[in-house]
Amino acid sequence: MPVLNSNIKPASLAVHKQLSYEQLLAAWLSSAGWEVLIPAIDHGKKTDLVIADDDHYYRIQVKSIESNDESCYVENKWKGVNIDFVVYFSRTAEWGYIAPAFSEARRRLDHPSNVRFHQHPKHFLKAFSKI
Repeated sequence: MPVLNSNIKPASLAVHKQLSYEQLLAAWLSSAGWEVLIPAIDHGKKTDLVIADDDHYYRIQVKSIESNDESCYVENKWKGVNIDFVVYFSRTAEWGYIAPAFSEARRRLDHPSNVRFHQHPKHFLKAFSKI
C-alpha cells in the first residue's frame, strides 16, 4: 500500500488543497460538456478556470474556506478584475456555494444571490444550472 513519506510545509499543503478543489471543479464541469480552460498563471487576472460553450466564456475563481458556518463572511479577492463566478468549497463540511462576482469588500456566504450545493457533481451541476 502506498504511504506518503514527505513532509510538506503547511503553506505548500494549503496550495495543494486549493489546487485539488480547482481540479475537482474542472472535472465536474468537463463531465457536463463544458469546455474547461485552465490559465497557466492566474495571479493577475484572478481566474482559476475559464469555461466555454459555443457562444459564451465565463471566468471562475475557486476558493476553499476553513469553515462549516454558512453565514460566514467571504472577502472580495478579485476587486478590479473581471470574473463571472466564485465557487466556494467548505474544507470542513460537505457543501459549497456558487456566487456571482460581487463588488462589495465582503459578503455573507449564504447571501440570497448565491446558490448552495452539496459537494457531489450531480448536486453541483444542478446548482450551477440555476445561476
